[in-house]
Amino acid sequence: MLARYLTSTVQRLAASFPIVTITGPRQSGKTTLARTVFADKPYVTLEDPLEREFAQEDPRGFLARFANGAIFDEAQRWPALFSHLQSRVDEDRRAGRFILTGSQQFGLLVGVSQSLAGRAGITRLLPLMAGEIPAVAEKRLGINQLMLTGGYPALHTQAILPQDWFASYVATYVERDVRQVMNVQDLTTFQRFLRLCAGRTGQLLNFTGLASEAGISQTTARAWMSVLESSGLVHLLPPYHRNFGKRLVKTPKLYFLDTGLACWLLGIRSEEVLALHPLRGELFETWVVSEFLKSRYNLGHSPDLYFWRDNNGVEADIVFEVDTRLQVVEIKSGQTVTSDYIKAGKRAAAFAGEVALMPWLVHGGDDNYQRSGVDVIGWRALGEKLLSSK
Repeated sequence: MLARYLTSTVQRLAASFPIVTITGPRQSGKTTLARTVFADKPYVTLEDPLEREFAQEDPRGFLARFANGAIFDEAQRWPALFSHLQSRVDEDRRAGRFILTGSQQFGLLVGVSQSLAGRAGITRLLPLMAGEIPAVAEKRLGINQLMLTGGYPALHTQAILPQDWFASYVATYVERDVRQVMNVQDLTTFQRFLRLCAGRTGQLLNFTGLASEAGISQTTARAWMSVLESSGLVHLLPPYHRNFGKRLVKTPKLYFLDTGLACWLLGIRSEEVLALHPLRGELFETWVVSEFLKSRYNLGHSPDLYFWRDNNGVEADIVFEVDTRLQVVEIKSGQTVTSDYIKAGKRAAAFAGEVALMPWLVHGGDDNYQRSGVDVIGWRALGEKLLSSK
């Protein structure tokens, strides 16, 4: 098993809460993590129709087998589980007793918030950060190959081509999650919608244009986007709310949480194609934003990441608060740090004035240093920087 940064957060929550929930996209490693950290607990998957039938027909008998706790995988498949667990943990508050996992964040978290508020510690496991991939640590994997492969654990532990794995993944995702969450009749249209979303990663989300190109209504486009969000495939990065006296763009930016999936949906199958692809800059930005999100979830923090753009074109790719100040991040995909990159980093932080910290410039090369008031960070060093920051 690959070592996961989330392990320490899961262990910390299991020492405080009677229930720990692990959400995240399918195949991100939730089951493996849960079964490794809690190897002494019995494991039950509620995807199993026999187990689910037993649970629905005789919930008392089903749960009586697990007086000392258990791992319930895909817990959202039995919604009544949450209310049954409520009474049990109220009678016995032992920490770390039940572990719930689920790939549909919406279904799982609705059940937790309605029945298990204050009783469950909530975590989210996304695909691998670069630092969790041995080939990156050993410098056998460059940034283009990493973006092309993505971070799903199977692609770094099994001898399988990314194009083969993603083809199966998307087919499985569409057939299982989409049909479970909402009644999508035309799967071909949904797949086209998914590919159109990939072509917009790293860009402002325009529902009007997206719906029109997909041949669906805006209402449907918004509903389908919510499915992609709850399934852990995309993230909508909101604009920062303080205006600093400027007129702001109020539209969120769309990011895929795995660049390998985005590349596959875009038809990118080789490093050579990726290197020359017109969306390479957006894909690198997507990778950086996903590293930020993964690091925050792994540390047990809320995402709380934003971007900034005003109507005069002043923008910052990532903004987040550090106490009463703002950390601004500029992202450049090039490997060589030029004076223009440094100017862009300084310009990105200028809107925040005195509350801005030294801006970060994350780039596609290996250099790490401070230059002219800008903290230059190479892509390999980003994860360590994020996990060591407050």
